[in-house]
Amino acid sequence: MPFLIPAACAEAAVDDHRVVLYYQTTNSNNSASSHISLLPLINSAPQISVTHVLVAAIHINEDGGVHLNDYPPEDPFFDQVWTDTAQLQAAGVTVMGMVGGAAQGSFRRLDGDDASFEKFYKPLHDMVGTYNLQGLDLDVEESFSLNGIIRLIDRLKKDFGDGFIISLAPVASALTEGGGNLSGFNYFDLEKQRGSSIAFYNGQFYFGWGNAGSASDYEAILDDGFPANKVVMGMVTNPSNGGGYIDLDREAPVLQELTSENPTFGGVAGWEYFNSNPGGTASPWQWAAWMAEHVRSAAVTTAEKREIPATEAVWRGIRKAGRRVRREAKRVYRHYIA
Repeated sequence: MPFLIPAACAEAAVDDHRVVLYYQTTNSNNSASSHISLLPLINSAPQISVTHVLVAAIHINEDGGVHLNDYPPEDPFFDQVWTDTAQLQAAGVTVMGMVGGAAQGSFRRLDGDDASFEKFYKPLHDMVGTYNLQGLDLDVEESFSLNGIIRLIDRLKKDFGDGFIISLAPVASALTEGGGNLSGFNYFDLEKQRGSSIAFYNGQFYFGWGNAGSASDYEAILDDGFPANKVVMGMVTNPSNGGGYIDLDREAPVLQELTSENPTFGGVAGWEYFNSNPGGTASPWQWAAWMAEHVRSAAVTTAEKREIPATEAVWRGIRKAGRRVRREAKRVYRHYIA
């Protein structure tokens, strides 16, 4: 088990608006000698910007073992990863694991009878304990039953305590009524039954499932009932990481609007760390710094009651009116069919 190493480093991030980073590409060109360090996230600026680092992706295998991407987590390939994550934790950053993703099978294996569940859950449980993971992000991109996800959440809370963080990573549209969903179960039903056990949702606002270049898709989720403090706007950090990348110049006013309209805005998540703009592969830590600066400055400006341009005020007013109409129409429809 890695040791928590005390580190003299920057001041820890304030966890009011989350800045989440996924960390899947741990080595350049899949070379064990080309580690991509996380340490610049805690020692390259006076204040630490990232709040959560999600080590990805954990896969549960048919033989009952567990892999982190292509290798078992204890493989020497990951030695530096676990040393880095221990130092981040010592500096106040929350380190979690991400289970699932595009490679399917892990959740199907956890969706069987009790004996099957125990077989496939045990290696996941052991990995969490061995590497001192403070939570798990459940990225369900395959059919998984509502009872199955509830059983997994309940067991994680039972085994690791109420302080263990559970997040989910649905496509953004799955957090709207009738929207597209890759997970099988309904997120409204899950929130209703186990919302108190779920810290936040890392919505995927990319690949056509949502648009991070506008506040509209995020606000649609709030209109349908999810609280702003639990909805994190997930985005790709570099155009080579997937469709739906938004230039940072375009993202800045979106963050300003979301934070000013929703003081409890849940934050941002980036897929993924190693090549994040604006620094790219040379300085990927800069994405977290940029996001934290813009979210915090938006919050400060909002507290100071920034006067917005008249045209922007009119546009926001129209949007708000449209959202009210949409909410009322949905309410009437649900009442009608009930």
